[in-house]
Order: sequence, then structure tokens, then C-alpha cells
Amino acid sequence: MTSSRLPAPARTPATPTGLYARVVLQALAAVVAGFVAMGVFAGLGLWAAGAADLPSGFASVLAAVVVMASGGQVELSGDAGALAGTQAELTAMPLTVTLVGALVTGFCFLRPLRHHAVTSARELLLRAASVVVLWLAALAGLSALARHDFPITIGGGNAEDSLMDLFGQLLDAVNPTVGFRTDLGPTLFYGLLWILGVLVIALLVSRRTPLPSRLLRYQEPVRPAAFAMLLLLLAYVVVGLVIGIVVAATKGHVAETLAVLLLGLPNITWLALGVGIGGSWQGKAEGPFGLPMPEILDTVLRSKGDSPDLSTVDLSSLAAQDARAWWLLPVAAVLVLGAAFVAAVRSPARITLWQHSLHLGIAFALTMLVAAPLTLVEARFGLSVIGIGDLASLGGEVILRPDVWKTAGFALLWGLALGFLGGLLASRVHRKGEVDRTGPSPGP
Repeated sequence: MTSSRLPAPARTPATPTGLYARVVLQALAAVVAGFVAMGVFAGLGLWAAGAADLPSGFASVLAAVVVMASGGQVELSGDAGALAGTQAELTAMPLTVTLVGALVTGFCFLRPLRHHAVTSARELLLRAASVVVLWLAALAGLSALARHDFPITIGGGNAEDSLMDLFGQLLDAVNPTVGFRTDLGPTLFYGLLWILGVLVIALLVSRRTPLPSRLLRYQEPVRPAAFAMLLLLLAYVVVGLVIGIVVAATKGHVAETLAVLLLGLPNITWLALGVGIGGSWQGKAEGPFGLPMPEILDTVLRSKGDSPDLSTVDLSSLAAQDARAWWLLPVAAVLVLGAAFVAAVRSPARITLWQHSLHLGIAFALTMLVAAPLTLVEARFGLSVIGIGDLASLGGEVILRPDVWKTAGFALLWGLALGFLGGLLASRVHRKGEVDRTGPSPGP
């Protein structure tokens, strides 16, 4: 007696509706994960900075930081009565929050594709469009929460402050306020550019995510160099993190250092990368307040005093304040060479040395064209009452603007030179597509 086995039922192909639903749920998971990660880092950073002690508005400040980290635009405003004026302006990105959000969102976007042998252009566009739409919707909702007004006090304990209090009472300027609002239009526009950039970079640096057939020819020259540049930026962040932890452990100021690490670490480390390769920034710092930055950088920014001219932040100006700044040059050489070696090892063996050089030069220049502008800082605050003191004397400003094209030009030169050297070092490493000539000889 023989037993017959019933054939297994054929697997029903997924319906378009089921595919769309699955893609939207996966996109929603990526968006939620990205915003949650950004919120956690922003919240911890604000807590370390003392924002938890605010009498009100912590949630609004948290929302504003996440909006700024996503490329949004938050405007400051002030009100000091009929005959008094306030001025407040802040343009900056908390790049630690930005970096965390980009890494988490990009990882979650790519994860559903990791087991795909091929990916159609239609599916890839559907996934990207779903993430973009949901991201912008969430950003718009968060922007509605990012608004608050804080009272500020004029007076203190000296005679000048008492005089300012008197004028404030006479001129209805006793309770000036400063607040912030989100400019929704620019926020959604720059947020769109931000999320599109994150998705494109995620596809560029991923080695295993399949691309549509029309894009396969760009995979070999682009992906190894793109991954190496991401590794370079992350390496600088890791080095800065280690230095920050050591400083906090040995010199105190733990809370302030932790706030910088959680909010703006790449703002400092990517500037160090640009300066190390020969790039420069222009800026100044005036008034009693400043931004959380290394003391050497603050000193250079204040070197012009009350002059309207901007100070140049480069390797020589930093080294004039502290000779240890010269270490930025060899550190840049080692880390960029390491990135060049990684790019060459991940490239097929048929790629020639001059191609390694060209790929890394272009990739490094494009990287600095993106990373350097992100370090832009413009912060101003001032209060004036019928011309008694101007906005600069009763407030202050911090400006830090990158010389983008100069920095990108040096990056191109460094990439060309070290790309060649990295390819030369990688020539001794067995790579993809290379025939192993040291194995056993074929049999008869």
C-alpha cells in the first residue's frame, strides 16, 4: 500500500493592496524610530544643559530642537514694550541629534530590502515616497508644538541694572519676553531636502541593498567611496566622543560636556576635520554669552574684539592659541588614509589606482560640501531701551560661517592624493573579483 502526498498549495502572490499596506507600515516604523531616537538624544542633551529647570516650556524646547535637527527653521522673537526693542536670532543645527536621526531612519528604511535579490524602481520609489510623506506630516505636527515665550529680567544687583529696571517700569519694558516659533513653509522645504538626502545617502552607502537594474552600473564606483566617507565622519565623531569623556572625567564640568556631546558633537568634530585638511571658517563672538565650544575656538572668535571684522578659524590661528591644534593635521591624514584604504578594499580588483584616486577625491569634496555648511552658526540676542545701550552691548552674538568652497577644494586634493595611496596599500589585500594565484595548481 502506497501513500500519496498531496501537493503543497501554491503560494499566492501578494496583492498590490497588501504590498502598499506593508510598505506604508514599514515606512511608518522608520519615521517613528527616527523621531523617537532624535527626541531621546535631544531630551537628554537639554536635561544636561539645565533646560529641565525651566518653569515651563520644556516640551516646546524639545520639539524645537528636533525640528532644527531635521532641517527646520525656528525663528526667535522678542517683546519689550512700546519703546523698547529686543532682537533674537538663532541659526544652527544640533548635529548629534541630526546624525542619530539620519542613521536610525536610514537603517529602518533599508532593513526591509536586505533579503531582496532585486528591487524594482517602482517599489523603491514607493518606499521612499511613503517615508517622505509620513516624515513631513510628523514634522508639521511637531512644528505646531515648537512655540513658546519666556520672560527675561533686565535688572540685577548693580547700579546700571537698577537704572535699566527704572526705565523698564517707566516705558512698559519691565517684563520683556523672548520666544520662538516654527516657520512652517521653510521647515517643510528644508525637511524635504533633509529626508531625501538621508534616503539617498542610505542607498549610496549600503553594500547589500539591491538597486534597480538601471542603476547597477553606478554601484561599483559610488558605493565604496560613499561608505568610506560615512565611516570618516563617524570616526571623527567617535574620536570627539572619547576626548569629551576624558575631559569630563578629568576637568569636571560633566553636565556641560555631556550636553555638548548629546547635542552638538559633530558641529565641533566636522569643523576639526575641515580645519585639519586646510579649510577655514569665519566668525566672531561678542558679548557675555557664547555657544558651548572649546575654549581655544572661543578665544579665536573673540580675537578681533569690538571690530566688525570676522576672525579666521584655521589651523594656524588655532595653533597660535594652543600648539596642540597642529595635531589636527596628522589626525586628518591618518583617518582620511584609512577611509581611502576601506574604499579601495571594498572596490573590485579591476578598479585602477587612478580610478581610486578620482573616486575618493570627488567623494571627499562632495562630503565637505554637505558637512561644512551644516556647521553654520549664527546666534544673536540684544535688548535696547530708547537708545540706552545698543543691542550688542546689552546682548551678544556668535557667528561661525564655513569657507565652503575652499574647504571642499582642499578635500578634493586630499582625496586625490590619499585615494591613490589607499589604493596602493589595498593592492596587497585580496579583493572582490581577484583571482587567487597562490592556491594549488590545477590537476592533470
